[in-house]
Amino acid sequence: MKLVIIKYNAGNIQSVLYALERIGASALVTDDTEEIGKADKIIFPGVGEASSAMKYLTERKLDKVICNLQQPVLGICLGMQLMCSYSEENNTPCLNIFNETVKHFTAPPQSGIKVPQIGWNNIYHLKTNVFQEIKENSFAYFVHGYYANLGEHTIATTHYIQPYSAALHKKNFYGVQFHPEKSADIGEQILKNFLTL
Repeated sequence: MKLVIIKYNAGNIQSVLYALERIGASALVTDDTEEIGKADKIIFPGVGEASSAMKYLTERKLDKVICNLQQPVLGICLGMQLMCSYSEENNTPCLNIFNETVKHFTAPPQSGIKVPQIGWNNIYHLKTNVFQEIKENSFAYFVHGYYANLGEHTIATTHYIQPYSAALHKKNFYGVQFHPEKSADIGEQILKNFLTL
């Protein structure tokens, strides 16, 4: 199986590669559109800021390539957010795979709740094979100040300030807001599930 990680200026690629190694998988890291097109499975990771990431993707025509992929694609954190229609982060139009707006967390005054959310939180209302063998209310690792609302494509929910989409799915596209590569056994199982879709 040919597994590709899309290389762009917002990837947390090394930790994803280590996580794949732990489950016995290896991946090619590339921004070459032909190599991406030939892959059996694609991971679209992300840590960083939406507008500069979209600019990089657009300049290299990777935006069109990603939207036209037919094979399973897994977006992680910012990767998932970029697969939505729009992000409030610097008013950024995104890939519009999921019809969701990515919004900034607003903590109530005097609540003491910190934004961004950093740390472990539970995921629930789990749907699709990506969460096979994952128990309801399992804990995953999150680092983010923006979120996608609950909607028709939500396949996992988390609560921080409010309920929001911990994962999205439409056709061959999957996205997770948390970091499976940093989520211990749960994350490794999710990556295994994605690789066997």
